Order: sequence, then structure tokens, then C-alpha cells
Amino acid sequence: MYFSKYDKNMNLNRIILLILSLHLSGCVTYQTTQKDDRQYYSSSGFVLIYEDILYEQKVVNKKLDNENLSVMHNQLKMNTPIKIINPDNLKSIETKIYKKANYPKIFNMVISKKIASFLELDMNNPYVEIIEVKKNKTFIAKEGNIYQEEKNVADKAPVDEIEMNDLTKNKPKIDKKSTKKGDFILVISDFYYLDSANNLKNELVKKIHISNISVKKINDKKYRLLVGPFKNFNALKTTYISLNNLGFESLNIFRE
Repeated sequence: MYFSKYDKNMNLNRIILLILSLHLSGCVTYQTTQKDDRQYYSSSGFVLIYEDILYEQKVVNKKLDNENLSVMHNQLKMNTPIKIINPDNLKSIETKIYKKANYPKIFNMVISKKIASFLELDMNNPYVEIIEVKKNKTFIAKEGNIYQEEKNVADKAPVDEIEMNDLTKNKPKIDKKSTKKGDFILVISDFYYLDSANNLKNELVKKIHISNISVKKINDKKYRLLVGPFKNFNALKTTYISLNNLGFESLNIFRE
């Protein structure tokens, strides 16, 4: 993120407009590989678990089938293959975008209860990581890694023989330390200049009275403006909405 040394004199609205125009803040990243210059979506944050009342109250503008591995997203196209990971227990599932939809911006995605149940999400803090799957990979929406379920898929596959491994045997042990739940952090933006980050920090403190805002040095050319930590979703929500109302439409949510 590049700001001149004259950023100090900018007011909050001008800074926000500049950030938005340069796409400097966002809750998504796009990764590329040397062999493929296609940009693939990845994101982390909270998901909204669908219920019919959400549609009835117009919280979401489309319905979702809770009996299937269904998801709705406000950016990705229909049928985009994705992988959803619960970092608390390392459970993951692959499925496809069912529909594009509108929903509160604090959420990264709308998912069915079936997906939430399989991933064993914390219903009070439904935090996940989302990764777009490369389209050249063989793709099957998987409900689980139980041997019989995979064998049923294999029985329907158009091949003469297929070797199945019983994945219920020799399951890798999950390191509880690596899946320890931490606090949540809101990332407002990254800056090239420390003065720019501090300037916006001071403006936000005056504007919405944020007390837990700080600047973290990532490297010599990147300074990150953070808010937090927050213990849970409800604690984070008020600050997220306040920032959103100022014009910050996309904010990264990470776990410490």
C-alpha cells in the first residue's frame, strides 16, 4: 500500500476513499502459482448458518436447502468449487457454490446446517477458512471420509475397478495445541508507510472511540492496522459494524 508522506494531513473520509479506490482493504486474498496465473479466492471469517427465518426476515435474499451441502456467496459464481475448513478441529469439506446471494457483510458465506454439523462448527463463533479449488482437479462434493460412504461413491463411478482405502483406519491424530482456539482480530488495512497507518489509527480513535486499535510491523514495507483482540463474534460485531458504516466494506478477520 503506497501513501505519500503528506497522508498526515488527510482527513478520515479522504483516507477511506483512497483505500477503497486502491482496493487496499479486503477480507479476501487471491493466490497465484507459477504455472497458473489464474487468481484463486481464499478467505477467513464467520459464516451465517442458514435458517428459513433468515429468508422470511429478509436477512438473506435467497433460500437454501439445509439437507444438502449447500452454500451461498456474494462474490463467487455459481458452481465455483470450494473447500471449507474448520481450523478448530481441522475438519474440511469440498462443495460448490449453489447460488450468489446478498447477506450481512460481516459474514463470508451462508452455509447449510448439514455443512455446519459435519464441520462441528461452534454455533456461537462459526469461524472458517474458505479456499477456491482449482477447476482442473477432479471434484466430488464429500460429506465425510468414512469408508462406506466413499465405497458407495466408487460403486457408481464409471470405472471397472477402483482401489479404496479405509480412511477410518490409521487416522492422523490432531495436535490439540495446533487447534487451540484463540481470539479474533480485525484487519483494517496494510500500509507502506508507518505514518499513514498511525494517521488512520488516530482518526478512527477520534471518530468511533476505538481503544483496542494498534499498528503491527509486518516487514520494512508493510504496516498493518489491527483492531482487537475480541473474545467472540458478539464482541467483534459492534466494532465491525461501526467500521463498515464509515465505508470499510471488507475487513479481514483472523484468529490469533
